[in-house]
Amino acid sequence: MSGVDNLGLFLLAGWLLNLTPGPDVLCIVRHSARGGFRAGVWAAMGITAGCFVHVLAAALGVGALMATSATAFLVLKWVGAAYLFWSGLKLLRARAMSASFLDAKKSIQQSDMASKNAFFSGFFTNVLNPKVALFFLAFVPQFIAADAEHPTWTFLTLGALFNVAAWPIELGYAAVAAHAAKRLEALQRRMHWMDRVAGLMFIGFGLKLALSDGPLPDNAHP
Repeated sequence: MSGVDNLGLFLLAGWLLNLTPGPDVLCIVRHSARGGFRAGVWAAMGITAGCFVHVLAAALGVGALMATSATAFLVLKWVGAAYLFWSGLKLLRARAMSASFLDAKKSIQQSDMASKNAFFSGFFTNVLNPKVALFFLAFVPQFIAADAEHPTWTFLTLGALFNVAAWPIELGYAAVAAHAAKRLEALQRRMHWMDRVAGLMFIGFGLKLALSDGPLPDNAHP
């Protein structure tokens, strides 16, 4: 591909990175386990949409601003951490699934509201994480050829390829989680601890994000 250096290595690295569990994977697994494969797909779509926002922002220079501005980074970091904390607390307070919920599970899986909730959960989990923007800013340029005629378009192309290549892995997580939940459906009334574990993990991710160091401008260093 014109303007791209080591496309095969780029795709391989992208697959390996997407296999690594994080807030995005947890979001997909949680929605798949609770709402079935379709809910996991919608969560993955939301995550992909968030990734495209980061790719576009990085290509337009917003990512570079966050990489050099402590204020810009801190604002998005604290918003993202607050969202993860809120998601975690919401899960910790969730009630165990009742029999009526189990009886209505199929209709819940097919409802538009469940799909929208899964989509926006995935979207905000991703788009409010400044580490994703900085990841694209640091990772993608390594595979742009030095003699690329249109580096911005090459950046956008690679970012799109990264997101598309992530789909098989994200759908795989969704399928495995949905299948496991279906086989354990008889036990789901007592599996509200899954929400507790997921809630604690989201709070942990939020805490990790809140405590992460942000980039500082050169003149801000002592």
